[in-house]
Amino acid sequence: IPLTFLSVCLYPFIPVTLSMSSYSICSLHPPPSADPSWGSCSLGVFICLACSGIHRNIPDVSKVKSLSLSHWEDHEVQFMAQNGNDLMKSKYEAAVPVYYYKPTHKDCQVLREQWIRAKYERKEFSEPGKNFTYEEGTRDGMLMKRGRDNGQFLSRRFVLSEREGTLKYFTKYDAKEPKAVIKVDTMNATFQPEKIGNPNGLQITYLKDYSTRNMFVYHDSGKEIVDWLNSIRAVQLHYLKVAFPGATDAELLPRLTRNFLKEGYMEKTGPRQTEGFKKRWFTLDHRRLMYFKDPLDAFAKGEVFLGNKDHGYNAYPGLPASAHCNGAWQHGITIETPDRCFLFTCETESDQQDWLKHFTDVMSATMSPQEYTSENEELFNGH
Repeated sequence: IPLTFLSVCLYPFIPVTLSMSSYSICSLHPPPSADPSWGSCSLGVFICLACSGIHRNIPDVSKVKSLSLSHWEDHEVQFMAQNGNDLMKSKYEAAVPVYYYKPTHKDCQVLREQWIRAKYERKEFSEPGKNFTYEEGTRDGMLMKRGRDNGQFLSRRFVLSEREGTLKYFTKYDAKEPKAVIKVDTMNATFQPEKIGNPNGLQITYLKDYSTRNMFVYHDSGKEIVDWLNSIRAVQLHYLKVAFPGATDAELLPRLTRNFLKEGYMEKTGPRQTEGFKKRWFTLDHRRLMYFKDPLDAFAKGEVFLGNKDHGYNAYPGLPASAHCNGAWQHGITIETPDRCFLFTCETESDQQDWLKHFTDVMSATMSPQEYTSENEELFNGH
């Protein structure tokens, strides 16, 4: 390595040359993430502190070193310079299926770990034309499911079918009739480890009689539960391609499983706006604002559809002067719909502003034809 190359350092042992463009962000994180402080000298990628812990769990594949504290051999520095995140991405992500959920730094540990293992340890995406377990058309297995009434987790059989476009679950493995049949087009799945109390906890939501039903599951294997998520996404994409043959992948991907926009506690009052404010758990899932007595309730106590601002939907800070706010929280939010006004209060001003930003963003977004249908169903059913 030329002396001039080694003489100028960003950190004590790593040349400034390596901090340019494709080297300057963690391989998992999009800008504007902080600069990475670690590197895998066996893979040739730069990573952040959080990802370095995952890489250490696969020592046969990834050898991790600190950019500022570790000693780097000349050949290791040269290897990093010759590779880097962009080049390794083109190698290890050459054939990622369009439906596969690619996590960011905001996602939970199990998603990030299985993405890193799938790329570097199992090399799932290195060869185009490879058959994926997510695309087999059906998935059949046991998951631990939380009981709706007693809160206990019990083993239940789940069957995902691409041909039928459904996810079924059975209370017994050999049961002939399913306990529930969930249509994949009304279904969402998102990891909720903290809420569920398990690092592999997955929340499945679906529509039942025009109301949202929650189901909480987990599997002891991180790979198994993430495979379930991506199998669901593969079946959803197949269903949507059949239903909307002219649509592009870019148009369909937002309709696959998605993370909730925001969750948390607010207080709300009833339709007469004279009842007391009660503390409720709120979940904003795109245009559906649902509220629950408890975060792990199976059914929402109510839902608010958030349409477009040009159709009579609006959100603003504060409460009407006529509202009687007897709750402990004073930072009000009013949501206007064509039917009625909904009044909420937040514990802090920052929480109020965050909720308002999400409400405003949703109401400013253009509605799809499917969302117009959902709006009409909401109004027809009085939600």
